Amino acid sequence: MARTESTMLALGTLAPDFQLPDVVSGKIISLETFAQKKALLVMFICKHCPFVKHIQIQLSSLGKDYQNTDLGIVAISANDAVKYPDDSPEQLKQMAVELGFTFPLCYDETQEVAKTYTAACTPDFFLFDSDRRLVYRGQLDDSRPSTEMPVTGADLRQAIDTTLSGKPVNPEQKPSLGCNIKWKPGNEPSYYG
Repeated sequence: MARTESTMLALGTLAPDFQLPDVVSGKIISLETFAQKKALLVMFICKHCPFVKHIQIQLSSLGKDYQNTDLGIVAISANDAVKYPDDSPEQLKQMAVELGFTFPLCYDETQEVAKTYTAACTPDFFLFDSDRRLVYRGQLDDSRPSTEMPVTGADLRQAIDTTLSGKPVNPEQKPSLGCNIKWKPGNEPSYYG
C-alpha cells in the first residue's frame, strides 16, 4: 500500500464526461445522469483499501443525508481487479449493497476515467458546481485509519453545503490521502509516482 495524496486538480476545471456501468443496476451512468442536480460529487473509492474501509460508513451516510437534495453523487472504482480481486465489479456490488449506498458505484475497467479526473488515491473526492466546474478536491475530513479522530466528513460536507447554498467554497483545501489507485501494468498515468 503506497500512501498517496490527491493531485489537487486545478479549481475551475470542467468535469470530464464519462460513461460507466453501475455495478448494482447495470445502468450506464454519465454526467447527463445528474443534469438536474445543482452540484455533483465524484468519488474514487474501492473495496479493499483500509483508508476507504475507515470511512465507508460515512460514505453511506453521506449518500443518505443528501439523497433528497440537489447533490448528485457517483462513486467510481478504477483498481486493477485482476491483481486486486476484492475490487472486482462483483465485490463492489456486494460492498454497495451491504453498505446501503444510495448512489451508483461504477467500475472503470479501462482506468481512463480515473486518468481524466487525475484521480490518484482511494478515497479521492471531486465536487463540481452547477456549471460542472471543480469547486472542491480534497479530504473527507482529518481522520485517518492510524488516528483516533472520529470520521465526520466535515471538510467535504462543508464544501457541499456551501456549494448548494450558491456560495464560493474556500480554496484552501487539504488533499485526500489514501492507497494509490492500483493501475494495470503499463497503464500508470504520468502524474503517478
